[in-house]
Amino acid sequence: MIQGAGSNVGKSMLVAGIARACVKRGMSVAPFKPQNMSNNAAVTADGGEIGRAQALQAMACGLDPLVDMNPVLLKPESEIGAQVIVQGKRFATMKARDYGKQKSKLMPPVLESFRRIGAGRDLVIVEGAGSPAEVNLRAGDIANMGFAAAANVPVVLIGDIDRGGVIAQLVGTHAVLPPEDEALIKGFAINKFRGDPTLFADGMDIIAARTNWAPLGIIPWFADAWKLPAEDVMDIANRKGGAIKVAVPRLNRIANFDDLDPLTATPDVTVDIIEAGRPLPGDADLVIIPGSKSTIADLAHFRAQGWDIDLAAHVRRGGHVLGICGGYQMLGTEIVDADGIEGAPATVAGLGLLDVRTVMVPEKRLALSQATYLATGDTIEGYEIHIGVTEGPDRDRAWLSLDERQEGAASADGRIMGCYLHGLFAADAFRTAFLANIGKPVTAHDYNQSVENTLDALADHLETHMDIDQLLALAG
Repeated sequence: MIQGAGSNVGKSMLVAGIARACVKRGMSVAPFKPQNMSNNAAVTADGGEIGRAQALQAMACGLDPLVDMNPVLLKPESEIGAQVIVQGKRFATMKARDYGKQKSKLMPPVLESFRRIGAGRDLVIVEGAGSPAEVNLRAGDIANMGFAAAANVPVVLIGDIDRGGVIAQLVGTHAVLPPEDEALIKGFAINKFRGDPTLFADGMDIIAARTNWAPLGIIPWFADAWKLPAEDVMDIANRKGGAIKVAVPRLNRIANFDDLDPLTATPDVTVDIIEAGRPLPGDADLVIIPGSKSTIADLAHFRAQGWDIDLAAHVRRGGHVLGICGGYQMLGTEIVDADGIEGAPATVAGLGLLDVRTVMVPEKRLALSQATYLATGDTIEGYEIHIGVTEGPDRDRAWLSLDERQEGAASADGRIMGCYLHGLFAADAFRTAFLANIGKPVTAHDYNQSVENTLDALADHLETHMDIDQLLALAG
């Protein structure tokens, strides 16, 4: 089990890299994360949803993503509450305090999923969440030491030297853990080192002496990490590329933002993430309104920034707009949530750029889908994960054929488009054709092969700088 001495120390990427390294050694490997918190979900081959990071880790293992790889997924809907997904399906919506009281009851399905995912495999690499040093959360824990103790798995603790204070991170964790939890930690490694690793040799000795944990390596900063799909909303970043400028307003409850990863990786594209308080840029070619876990609340946030005014000006200048999922709903004339599915019952006016109307319904559409881009006949392998039914006159200009039905809507001039299908831009032919329609040349780019190549490079990076042999010995 890979745990971190803090959040965002690189656990997800390390699990993916270790998994790929072990696969290259000829082993059968699977990823596992007992509990994740993310609105960036992936739809699985067995019809559920898990964290996007576990889908990338499955790819590193050469596997299709399965719900057992992440049996508990928390999807924040407000500052104090989240939707709880258990083994791929909605379990409840809870406030954080209520979840804290109930989470121990989820250990049985977590262990059940762990046993299933490990059956017949050489190795399962488990990813923790947050930090085990949060001992105030230890009671009923299923994410870190609670799981490690219940499943009897050895732990390797990762420190992030890029943040500074890495000795305190690791030695401090050792100091606050109860003895029975501390005994589960067998080794440690330092991640995100910049410069000459030999300069930290004394630091490794100090940590080893204070903790009696085995040092497993100093891992230099992996410069190509940005080429891998982002796990966390905080990992979304601007990427300077070519002449096509894509502006993306960062919504408060942005969801399934993996749609942006292929664009970020495309050399001809510059992706500009627009933070709250900043106007949409006047020189954008395309504005993408991404998915949202709370569409009505994020629409209010969109208007509060003045982005609705900026977007109208963008359209008057001849710019293009694409709304995906929640962003698609926002582009319509009205959103009706009579049953209060997203919060208090409400009916709100949309941005009015597409003549469609959305009615929220309790049933979630959750499916892997194959689509055809009607303009070119190109095939898209994507997924749907949404509530709400959208209808209206602009649906007559659907631009996707999706599992033998028409999907999407478009304005009469074709410059404003929306759909429920995620994963569009991972399809190279569609991405090239869609961007070319904006009026600027696009160079072909094999996105999925780029991700595979980056996973191979990450595996080689870890084989060079981390003691994989000793890690496997600790795993038995």
